[in-house]
Amino acid sequence: MTSVAATLRGGPWPAARRAAVAAGRPLPVERVELAAAAGRTLAEPLVALTDLPAFDTSAMDGWAVAGPGPWRLAGRVLAGQECAPLADGAAVEIATGAQLPPGATGVLRREHGTRTELPGGGAELRGAVLPGQDVRPRGQECGSGEELLPAGLPVTPAVLGLAAAAGHDRLAVHRRPTVELLVLGDELLTSGLPGPGRVRDALGPLLPPWLAAAGAELLGGRHVRDDFGLLRDAIRHSPADLVLTTGGTAAGPVDFLHAALEATGGHPLVDGVAVRPGHPMLLAALPGGRHLVGLPGNPLAAVAGTVTLALPLLHALSGRAVPPGGPAEPLAAALPGHPRDTRLHPVRRTAAGLAPLPHDGPAMLRGLARADALAVVPPGGLAAGEYAEVLALPAF
Repeated sequence: MTSVAATLRGGPWPAARRAAVAAGRPLPVERVELAAAAGRTLAEPLVALTDLPAFDTSAMDGWAVAGPGPWRLAGRVLAGQECAPLADGAAVEIATGAQLPPGATGVLRREHGTRTELPGGGAELRGAVLPGQDVRPRGQECGSGEELLPAGLPVTPAVLGLAAAAGHDRLAVHRRPTVELLVLGDELLTSGLPGPGRVRDALGPLLPPWLAAAGAELLGGRHVRDDFGLLRDAIRHSPADLVLTTGGTAAGPVDFLHAALEATGGHPLVDGVAVRPGHPMLLAALPGGRHLVGLPGNPLAAVAGTVTLALPLLHALSGRAVPPGGPAEPLAAALPGHPRDTRLHPVRRTAAGLAPLPHDGPAMLRGLARADALAVVPPGGLAAGEYAEVLALPAF
């Protein structure tokens, strides 16, 4: 019988992030075409299937020469062509990336060479070139069988280019974690101006691109009215690996998330975190190996829940290697702290260091919209010049 993990209730922010990572297991491995691998995570090390470059190539436009000059010109070789061996004292015009003819000892750049037509026909080339000059030797970047990248890295455009150059047509990657977004609340509008008692839904537009940047596949997003039965059924019947909800995490008169979770057989793993904003966030295990992350309804508080619980869980499900903490950067100004809780504060990078931004209340997004990152402020705060851990925000 599998034991049920104890619930972390109101625990420290670092412990909550660790619990989110520990909750996820990498999803199954698939071998997919390169174009379909973008945004996923390498499930195996990327190994070179060939030397790079696969043959000696010219690093410049100019002439491939054999031996000391002057040289008698003997034709041209372009990228994609092969050339006969060069005899000592001969040269051929060559393009960047073209295969170096056997016998060539270097490449004379076009701007460094002088071509002279000979009276009896043909041409002579003069210039100074050292042995091996402007030649990319075979295997300069890597040898066949060499590990280029470890498993656990996201497949970026650069990774796709490297994989193609190294001879791969397909990559072994983890399946994308699927997410269904449930936006809770009768007060939310999806268009138009706010009215009496009604506000625009900011999280429906904000969260999907962020989830996609984290490697997730969004199955859909929908609004769920403040009704216990509707929420229970939406959670129970969701096919997603992660059900992500916004609102309903506290103990208000229509906050049904905890009751709906219990009714669906879910078990809280993290119930409340000592972080501001966003402390009433929730992580739960659902039947069938699925998970639920409940974000607070206030927009900046929901962002805090995303970086605290949702993203670490998605990275774990994706098989993505994530360092235990983000990079640290110096502060241009002091960041006051909460007496007991961690604070997540929007900041901009300046020449003097991280500068805190105003409009950082739980319901505000104005500061976040100008931010480069979120600074992690431990209890008690940080003085100017001290270093703060930073959490990256998605850039498009």
